[in-house]
Amino acid sequence: MTRVILIGILLLLSLAFVLQNQEQGVTLRYFFGLLEASTPIYQPIMAGFVVGVLVAAILLFPPWVRARIELRRKTKALQQAEVDLERLRQSLEKISGRSSSTQIEHSGIFRDE
Repeated sequence: MTRVILIGILLLLSLAFVLQNQEQGVTLRYFFGLLEASTPIYQPIMAGFVVGVLVAAILLFPPWVRARIELRRKTKALQQAEVDLERLRQSLEKISGRSSSTQIEHSGIFRDE
């Protein structure tokens, strides 16, 4: 929810910047002055912002995928451990149930004698 609010604020600020700077122009000079272009100032700034977001997304995507794979693997291992734990608890209950009933029988035998 916080991310959505921050993104909304960022988009509103960007829109305000674009609306306030529509009339101001800038001349872009490309490599070695071979090509020049006149454009409103907000276009190169917004293009730089979009390129920065794309580069960040491309750089952060592989670690995010690795983290998701690792999380999925650990979740499966945790589920398997929980199944094993439950199975061991049940076998322990069976063993302790037998031994307690055996102890009761033995104690009953000794009391009769």
